[in-house]
Amino acid sequence: MSNIRLFFAKSLSLNLTDNLDKSQSHYISKVMRVKENEVFSLFNSSGEWEAKILNISKNIVEFSITKRLRHKENTKELWLAFSPIKSNYFNFMIQKATELGVTKFLPIIFDRTIVRKINNERLKKVIIEAAEQSNRITVPIIEAPQKLKNFLKNDMDLLFTDLNTANTKINLKKLTTKPKCVIIGPEGDFSEEERGEILKFNGVQPIKINENILRSETAVISAISIINYAIN
Repeated sequence: MSNIRLFFAKSLSLNLTDNLDKSQSHYISKVMRVKENEVFSLFNSSGEWEAKILNISKNIVEFSITKRLRHKENTKELWLAFSPIKSNYFNFMIQKATELGVTKFLPIIFDRTIVRKINNERLKKVIIEAAEQSNRITVPIIEAPQKLKNFLKNDMDLLFTDLNTANTKINLKKLTTKPKCVIIGPEGDFSEEERGEILKFNGVQPIKINENILRSETAVISAISIINYAIN
């Protein structure tokens, strides 16, 4: 069995015959040099499936689904709310958060946010590639940038990474069955008004993840790792 995994957005089922798109066909046939009658795997929210190459014609790969390898995942909802940052660090942050199990990304425009526009298509590509490489079946979604007040309308358990709190532990008794959401501030930190709004949220837990001031991408990895350890 090949360890090549590709995300396939369309429906997957046993005995399905279909084509890969041009980019995936090039990757399979030219980069990985998979030949006719060899296999690879395709996945989406329905699960993961073994695919056999039937034909490679005009640089397009035709395949058939031969068996199901894994059923869909029952994943815990873990969201990441964050301020957009510069491109290279942004890609890294999204990639690592995907590997660590984030199921939804919620970009927020804070008072001190510097980068105020994001390239959703590029980030979706980073997310899919990270899911392919990390053996995930469920691919996280990324929402359009929003204001803090709109974000706080969500029904969730909110874990607030707050430098000003003395608390360093998550109170598991206060967590519910709602999605768990980590909120990370911008490079200049939250404004006092924003801190006040977040602390008024019903179900918020402020937590200090480190004594030092962390870069955004470091804070994301640290916070998600702490939360995964606490709730799993």
